[in-house]
Amino acid sequence: MTAKFKDLALDALDHQAQADWWCSTLGYVRRSPPGESPPDWPVAIVDPAGEGPLLWLNPVPERKTVKNRMHLDVWGDPAELRAAGARMVAERGEDREWWVMADPEGNEFCVFER
Repeated sequence: MTAKFKDLALDALDHQAQADWWCSTLGYVRRSPPGESPPDWPVAIVDPAGEGPLLWLNPVPERKTVKNRMHLDVWGDPAELRAAGARMVAERGEDREWWVMADPEGNEFCVFER
């Protein structure tokens, strides 16, 4: 074995706000309380039930400009996600059994109904 999966990382202009958005959306919590680390450091968020992967929100100086090459897949309700601030990118259709949405900074993710 040459590698083993560890974490997922998302880049963000406002990584603090994105950490809060993904915590609210996924039911995650910050691994460290706000203020415990310098505000310009990456923020780790975790599933309190221990079922989901650890996500890092990393500060970057540039906006997202092209389609993600890797993305998150989530179980959820597109209407609730839209109300929480996500944007619809592509509706579920004949050739796709999921919705493609984007978080407040434009990172795409796929939404599946249970």
